[in-house]
This record gives sequence, structure tokens and C-alpha cells, in this order.
Amino acid sequence: MSNQSQGTSSAYNQHRRFPRHRLDARIQMSVFREGVTTAFWGRTSELGQDGVGATLSGELKVGEVVSMELPIPVTPYFLKVRAIVRYSEGLRCGFEFLIVTDEQRETLRRVCEMLATAS
Repeated sequence: MSNQSQGTSSAYNQHRRFPRHRLDARIQMSVFREGVTTAFWGRTSELGQDGVGATLSGELKVGEVVSMELPIPVTPYFLKVRAIVRYSEGLRCGFEFLIVTDEQRETLRRVCEMLATAS
């Protein structure tokens, strides 16, 4: 697979619409493949208004869609979203959020604003 189709974190950094901020939190997610739902957990490393980076307990493929539950430091304290895998380097993945509600978008904006001032 070429670097372009596989994606790399350094290449993906150049195309981000929003900055990422350091966030270390336990994340849970599931992916439906071949008729079976598989659950993963991991740790986030960074969060942006449009996505998250994480190291997981299992491998995902670029293009897979996952359901994720992400703890955040503001109410409602958990964010449940669907996301697509944009890059995968072993157990480290980058995700872009899909179908984010206006309320979730505002929550992400507030979290990122808070994280930016904390660093």
C-alpha cells in the first residue's frame, strides 16, 4: 500500500483543519467487520474539533468506521460519536469525526479551547 493510500501521521498533519491539543484519556470503541462487532480500548494522545489520535489495543484499517466513546473534561463528560480511521500506524490511529451534532461540535470547541489554555 502506498503512503498516500495508507496515510501517515506526518502527512495527515499538513491537511488538518483544526489544531490538535494534548489529551490523555481512556477511549473505547467498536468496529463492525465481517458480521462481528469487535471492541477496542486505548489511550488518546491528542484531540481536535474534527478528530482524535489514539493508541489502541488492536489494529484498525484506514477507512474503517468506528463507534467511539470518549471522556471529555466538560459536561456531558462523555462524547459518543462515529469516526473514520484516517491513518493507521500499527496500534496508533488517527480518526476524523463523522456526523457530529451542533451540540457535540460546540462541546468539542469548548474542550479544545480549554485544552489550548491549559498547555
